[in-house]
Amino acid sequence: MAAAYAPQALRAQRPPSSKVVRIGYLDTSSASIASVRLDRLRAGLRDLGYAEGRNIVVEARWAESVYERLPALAAELLERKLDVIVAAGPAAIQTVRQATTTVPIVFAASGDPLSFGFVSNLSRPGGNVTGVSSVGADLSYKYLEILREAIPNLSAVAVLMNPGHPGHLDYLRNILTAARDAVRVVPIHAANADQIEAAFGAIKQVGAQALIVPGDGLFFAQAHRIAQLAVAQRLPTLFSTREPVQVGGLMSYGPNLAEQFYRAASYVDKILKGTHPGDLPVEQPTTFELVINLATAKAIGLRLRQELLLRADVLVE
Repeated sequence: MAAAYAPQALRAQRPPSSKVVRIGYLDTSSASIASVRLDRLRAGLRDLGYAEGRNIVVEARWAESVYERLPALAAELLERKLDVIVAAGPAAIQTVRQATTTVPIVFAASGDPLSFGFVSNLSRPGGNVTGVSSVGADLSYKYLEILREAIPNLSAVAVLMNPGHPGHLDYLRNILTAARDAVRVVPIHAANADQIEAAFGAIKQVGAQALIVPGDGLFFAQAHRIAQLAVAQRLPTLFSTREPVQVGGLMSYGPNLAEQFYRAASYVDKILKGTHPGDLPVEQPTTFELVINLATAKAIGLRLRQELLLRADVLVE
């Protein structure tokens, strides 16, 4: 439906060059955990000639991993008469997209924007939404390949899932398809921080040899706690982005999400200069990084093969 909106309605919002523009930012996570995202967006804007307090104002809101807060936060931001809004994470993007069809939306850390319906076409998004996708291809086969290299006798993997996340069911289906009959895949649910510890009790009961933790605002915010509980169970973990590995997770494989927000600044710039968001192709990641925490491997008693270590882009000591 968003594709039916005329470009003129969006371009009409562009302020004169002498006017201070207002940029909204909505994130599913918390500033204490994910501030690097906003920092990189601001760095990108600075490199393009924008200065807060001179020609832009950035209004940021954080859902603190409570998805129920997102509609009110989006409404609060939209009351600020924004020129552009940047949304981080599928739940935030979905909320903002439902809240406005006129304010241009730039997304990052999006998951698959096609499967979520954020855009109808990657090269010609249409509507008022575009940005930087965090999915260039299904990585499920790669996750299992990496885990098999780390655990040669791998036969059972748990997948931590948040029922409130719009993409986790598809994520699970992809992993099940990749695993086929070779590896038993067990979904474990946690809808809030209070359920994380119980989830690890369930993981222990099912006999999982490793845990895959998909991208999610809640799991991102609870990354340190998840890493601690996994180490206590001597359980290898695989995340989709590097930040959880930097606070104790074992491994991650995926795009560098923080840098996506730097790239998102170029979309904001083009929109402020008059380009219709529907005419800006969605950028997909072309490089993926493997990050391994050596201290965590030692703590859980896992001896990683040299071949896997040599493949790593980042080794955390």
